[in-house]
Amino acid sequence: MNPRFHAAIGEALSRLRTSDVTGASAAIQNALAGRGAIRPADPDSGTQGNGGGEAAPARGLRAILQKLRQEQASFIPAPSHGDTVTHNARDSENFRARRFKSAVGSVAYKLYVPPGHADRELMLVMMLHGCTQNPDDFARGTRMNALADEFGLIVAYPLQPTSANAQGCWNWFDPRHQRRGAGEPAVLAGLAQELAAEFKIDRKRVFVAGLSAGGAMADVLASAYPDVFSAAGIHSGLPHGAAHDVMSALAAMKGNAQATAQGRSPIRKIIFHGSADATVHPSNGKAVFDLAGSAQGKPAEFQTDAVINGKRVTRSLIGHGDAPARAEHWLIHGGGHAWSGGDWGGSYTDATGPDASREMVRFFLEA
Repeated sequence: MNPRFHAAIGEALSRLRTSDVTGASAAIQNALAGRGAIRPADPDSGTQGNGGGEAAPARGLRAILQKLRQEQASFIPAPSHGDTVTHNARDSENFRARRFKSAVGSVAYKLYVPPGHADRELMLVMMLHGCTQNPDDFARGTRMNALADEFGLIVAYPLQPTSANAQGCWNWFDPRHQRRGAGEPAVLAGLAQELAAEFKIDRKRVFVAGLSAGGAMADVLASAYPDVFSAAGIHSGLPHGAAHDVMSALAAMKGNAQATAQGRSPIRKIIFHGSADATVHPSNGKAVFDLAGSAQGKPAEFQTDAVINGKRVTRSLIGHGDAPARAEHWLIHGGGHAWSGGDWGGSYTDATGPDASREMVRFFLEA
C-alpha cells in the first residue's frame, strides 16, 4: 500500500477514536487525493510525527519552510482552485467557462465545442475530474478535446469547488450525494439535460466518465439517472453504494467494499483500473463490472489478454451474441492510480497502456 495513503488512513482512524469527525473527514479527503497524513508535533518527544519510516524532519525555520515548499510541489499535482471556473490562457473560442444553475444547486464548468459542430451529429460526454484536479488539468490529461474534434463531441468538465470538498473530491461516499433528486447527482444530471437540449443531442448519445472520486460519482449517476445517461466510463473508481460514511469509504478504498444493489445500473459501462493502484484497490473496478453483469441477468463473459502501448492488459466483456458489450473491464497490469494512455502534462496520468479516452468513446458509440 502507498505509505502516504496508509498514513492518511491511520490518522482518520485515530481521529475517529477520539470523536474528531472533522479531522477524520479531512484525513479521508487526503487519502482520496493520494496525500499522506500531517500529524501535530509530539509534545513529549519534541519531534514532528512523520507517518513512520520517512526521513527525519528538517529543523530550523528556513529548513522547515524549504521542506514545506518541496512537499507542496510533490503532493499537489494540479493547481488549486476555488469555487468558480475563470477564463484563463487555456480558454479559446471552443473551450470556455460557464455556470449551470437550478433549483437544486449550481456548478461551474468548462465546455468544449468542436469546430463546425452545427453540421455534425453530436454526442455529449460529461467528464468528472478526480481529487485535487480541475477542468483544465483533466482536459489536458485525458486529451478528450482532441477526440471531440475527431468524433463530434460536446465535452463538459464540471468543477467540484473546495467549498464543497476541501480536496475538490466529488462526495461519492456521502448519502446526501448518492441518490436521485438531491445533491451533486441532481445538479450534474440537470447540467447534462440542459446541454443535451441546447445542442439537440438525443438521450442515447449522452454519456458520463470520471477518474477516481469522479469515477465513483459517474457510477452514482449511472444508477440514479439511467434515463439521462446511456453509458458510463469509470476509471480507477468505486461502485455506487460502496460507502456511506468516512469509515466505510476508507474500507472500500482498501478493497473491503461490500457490493450492493445500488450499483446494478441498467446502462452500459466501461471500466479501467490499474492492478497496482495503491489509492483505490483494483477490486473496486471488478465490483463495478460484476454488478453491471448481474444487472443484465449474468450474460456470457469473454476475456482476452494483450500488450498495449507497453502494458499487459486483461480485457473482459459481458454481453449477448453479436450485440455491443454490456460492460467492459480493462485491468492494466502494473498500472497505478492514473488515467491510462493520458498526457503527462495532466495530473494522475500514465502515457503508457491503452488509450482510455479513445476506448471509452469507441464503447459509447457502439450502441
